[in-house]
Amino acid sequence: MAKRIEFSQYGDSHVLKYVDVDIALPNDDEIIVQNKAIGINYIDTYVRSGLYPVPHLPSGLGTEGAGIVTQVGRNVTDFQIGDRVAYCQSSLGAYSQYHNVNQNVLVKLPDAVSFEQAAASMLKGLTVYYLLTQTYPLKADEIFLFHAAAGGVGLIACQWSKIIGAKMIATAGSAQKTAIAQQYGAWQTINYHTQNVVQQVMALTNGQKVNVVYDSVGKDTWLTSLDCLKRRGLMVSFGNASGPVTDVNLAILNQKGSLYVTRPSLTGYMTNRAQLNTAANQFFSHVANGAIKIEILPQQTFALQDAAIAHQTIQRRDTIGSSILIP
Repeated sequence: MAKRIEFSQYGDSHVLKYVDVDIALPNDDEIIVQNKAIGINYIDTYVRSGLYPVPHLPSGLGTEGAGIVTQVGRNVTDFQIGDRVAYCQSSLGAYSQYHNVNQNVLVKLPDAVSFEQAAASMLKGLTVYYLLTQTYPLKADEIFLFHAAAGGVGLIACQWSKIIGAKMIATAGSAQKTAIAQQYGAWQTINYHTQNVVQQVMALTNGQKVNVVYDSVGKDTWLTSLDCLKRRGLMVSFGNASGPVTDVNLAILNQKGSLYVTRPSLTGYMTNRAQLNTAANQFFSHVANGAIKIEILPQQTFALQDAAIAHQTIQRRDTIGSSILIP
């Protein structure tokens, strides 16, 4: 038996229940991971609320964790019992003491990276990897705009942009959060509660605007993001924290300068084991050598049974950086 979080209906955080479950034997391509730390991601709230429906209820939750291999399926050759591992694209159910994970989404975890760091950052780190190096490959000295820069993805992006040598204009919702983004490597910051984002971007770029905007906020920043783009610029919409962007009139892209828009996700970029290993190796090497720091505030480390409280906290936007669950 093991403990896990599951939900039997869609709704707010109160639908999350802490229950007992049997540990299923691994199928031929699966590995049982004893989770030592579990990642909490904003997408988990979309799943819980029904914005991203699941195949059936009741359902587990979460796709990210780090721990130790305790059992392997017959076809597994690259992992063995006792290995330190991490994952961020598993089937739902990572909010659990034990989780059955397909070997194709599992990576070995370097000794220099802790379970807590890995669980707090793998999904976010791989997201930053594809955003900044593949969706739109940033160049040294290039100025770009990144919303919600004091979140888990944002703080990694601040640091990765510094590795590249690009200049991030970082938005956040308070003076504290903009200060933290700058501390982590943002070139300039904008407090979107007290400053006009478009006016500030125009001032910081001498009226030139930017080639790319990375936007995980969604509905509330859609038009603002478009107005910050140069002619034929790229709007990268990779999240819906304020609600999804819907009923888009494509003519607006023409009106604002023949703009491009993409709605990427990790699954579109990590389609096989080789791509996953390349991305994870690059990210975890930055963490191991200290170029990217993953720091988890004590108040953002929650016991597994407190998953509902964790969801409430991140949805209030009371967090800075990453949050985790400890089984």
